[in-house]
Amino acid sequence: MNGTLGETQRQRLLAAQNEFFSLSLDEVLSRHRRRSPQQAVLALFHEVVATVPAYAAFLNAQGIDPAAVRTVAEFERLPLTNKPDYLRRYPLAELCRGGRLENCDFIAVSSGSTGEPGFWPRSVGDEYAIARRFEQVFDDSFQADRRRTLAVVCFSLGTWVGGMFTAACCRHLAAKGYPITTITPGHHPEEIFRVLERLAPAFEQVVLLGYPPFLKDVVDRGIARGLDWSRFAVKLVFAGEVFSEEWRELVHERVGARSIHHDSAALYGTADAGVLGNETPLSVCIRRYLAANPAAARALFGESRLPTLVQYDPLSRHFECVDGTVGKIPLRRELTRYVPSDLISQPKKGFSHAPKMRSRGISGSTFSMTPSRTSSGSPTARPPMA
Repeated sequence: MNGTLGETQRQRLLAAQNEFFSLSLDEVLSRHRRRSPQQAVLALFHEVVATVPAYAAFLNAQGIDPAAVRTVAEFERLPLTNKPDYLRRYPLAELCRGGRLENCDFIAVSSGSTGEPGFWPRSVGDEYAIARRFEQVFDDSFQADRRRTLAVVCFSLGTWVGGMFTAACCRHLAAKGYPITTITPGHHPEEIFRVLERLAPAFEQVVLLGYPPFLKDVVDRGIARGLDWSRFAVKLVFAGEVFSEEWRELVHERVGARSIHHDSAALYGTADAGVLGNETPLSVCIRRYLAANPAAARALFGESRLPTLVQYDPLSRHFECVDGTVGKIPLRRELTRYVPSDLISQPKKGFSHAPKMRSRGISGSTFSMTPSRTSSGSPTARPPMA
C-alpha cells in the first residue's frame, strides 16, 4: 500500500478493528453518557467535507462554507442530498473517501425500490459499526456469547446487500470470540432444510436470519414435511418488513420458541447505511404493551397499527426530523406519558434486563422509535455516521 491516502485508510481500518475487538458491548452502548453525540456529528461532517470530493463540491455549488457549520442546529440546516442532485450527479469514485473507489473493498447493490438500484461501496472497517447491532441481538437476546450457535443466513445472496452483509457481520462476531458458525443457504428452502438436518444437532441453538414472510414460509414448509422445530432451539432475526405482535406470537409458537421478548429481533436499516437500529428485549416488551393498548399506540404514532420499534446508538447513527416525517423526538418526549414507567424501569412478564439498561443509561427519556426516514438514507440524506 503506497501513499498518504493508503496509510490513512489503513489507520482508519485499524482504529475500527481495535474499537470493535477491544471494547465490550456494555462499554460501547454506555459511551453516549460520556461523549457528546452532537459533537460526533459535527466531527464527522468536517471529516467528510475534507475527504469526500463529491460532498465538498455539493456544498460549494450551493455557496455553503463548511467552516461556518459549528453547531448541530447549523448542521441540520444544510441541504439534504438526494439521488438526482448528489448520488447520480457525481462519479461513484468521488462519492468515496479520497475520491478513490479502489479504497473500498466491497460494493453492494440496493433493491431498486425507488426505481433504479444503487451501488454502495464500503470497506470492512465500515462493517464493524453494523456488527455491533448484530452483537447486541446475539448477546443480549440470544446469549450467543456462551451458547454454540449456528447462524443460518436466509436473505438473498449475490449483489444484494442483505445476505452478504449479514454473513460478514456474523463472521466478525465469531472472530471476536463468539461461538458462532455461519452458513449461507440464502433463500432456498430445500438447502435450508438440508443445513438444519445435517448441522443443527451439533449446536445449542439455531438463528435464522431473513425476510419475515420468507422465514414464516420456511417454518410452515418445515412443519408440512414433519420437521420438529422445537428440537433446534430456534431464534429469529428479521429485516425488511414490519410485522404485528400477533404474527410474532404465531411464528414463535410454530418454532417452539420459549421467550417472546428474547427469541426474535427485528433490524431496521438501509442499503447505504446498513443496520441503523435493532429490537431489544426492552423494545419488544414496550411494543407488546402498545399492541395490547391501541389507545396508547394511537396517541404515540397517530394510528393503532404499530411501526417497527427499535433502539439505536446515538454515537453510531444520527437521526433528524425532516418536515415532520421522523418521529424520534416526539416519541422521546411522550413515551413515559403513555407507557407505564414501571414497564420501562422494571418490566414484568419475564423481562430481567433492568440492571443492564441502567448501566447503559437507557430509560424512557432515551428510547426512540424507528423513523420513516433517516439522515443517512435515500432519497434524502447527509453523510452517514460510520
